[in-house]
Amino acid sequence: MASPSRTAARVFYFVRNITRDVAPQILFRHRLAGRLRQAKLSGETVRARVNYYNKLDHSFVPSAKAVPAGRIPSFGSMYYYDLKEFTRYFDRGLLIDLEFGDVVAVPKQPSIVKDRPIRSGNGKAVIMKLDKFRHFRMPRDRTSFADKRPGVVWRGELNNPIRTRFLEAVRHLPFCDVGTPKKTAKPEYRKPYLTIEQQRRYRYIVSLEGNDVATNLKWIMSSNSLCLMPPPKYETWFAEAQLEANVHYVPLAPDFSDVADKVAYFEKHPVEAERIVAAANAYCRTFLNEKDEQAISLLVLYKYFVLSGQIDPDPEIWRYITG
Repeated sequence: MASPSRTAARVFYFVRNITRDVAPQILFRHRLAGRLRQAKLSGETVRARVNYYNKLDHSFVPSAKAVPAGRIPSFGSMYYYDLKEFTRYFDRGLLIDLEFGDVVAVPKQPSIVKDRPIRSGNGKAVIMKLDKFRHFRMPRDRTSFADKRPGVVWRGELNNPIRTRFLEAVRHLPFCDVGTPKKTAKPEYRKPYLTIEQQRRYRYIVSLEGNDVATNLKWIMSSNSLCLMPPPKYETWFAEAQLEANVHYVPLAPDFSDVADKVAYFEKHPVEAERIVAAANAYCRTFLNEKDEQAISLLVLYKYFVLSGQIDPDPEIWRYITG
């Protein structure tokens, strides 16, 4: 259930991207050299993030299924527009292997993806900031941790056994308001829908992965509530693998048997809870510099096209990327 402001933002998102699509694309391609020169003036943080999202370090050849940059599939979708926002700066004929949607395995061919499993050897999954309207939602929270309700909240779909296990473990606890608004769920699992604002009234918000990453993680960590979750198994542009337990979030046991103890501890030690909240907020601010976000996106694609042998690298830009 979207708020009026969220609906307006969605309309603006599509109007802006449709306008970009109907504009002469050659205008964007003429700007590429200047955008890349500006990007290479960025600091070490930008360079490190480029090489984190694009871990490729050797040449490769696009597969027979690769698509031209000028003919990305799924026209009209947010995946399409989020990738097209940056591919339009490159030659339309450059080939890209890509996998849209929830990616739970590492592609066999170096490919552009929204997410990848957190494990060694995941470098063929090259992350771009896709489906960002849905995932990178970080509204401001004006209520302090101390002024929130001393309880736990969670809402979501039961599309992962972990979520059902969580409900079974904690739904009887009196301080837990947890469940799914889906009418198809078992009656004992159902709870009324809550907006983000309503959930942020609680001190403790649980984040659970579903088909892949947890959609609510970004807005929880940007709030003044404390994020409780099992260590993540998947990562997106948010670089979930870089989140530290007891620094950015409170880790939960696989069987969720420690929820009551964790809440009791932080109720007695609110300063520690606020320290974690502050660290989580600082982590989220990394993604709010739009100039850096755009530079990183262009450089991730540039590195992909260079290593696939489709672009001859500019020596200065390549030296910046590779260090």
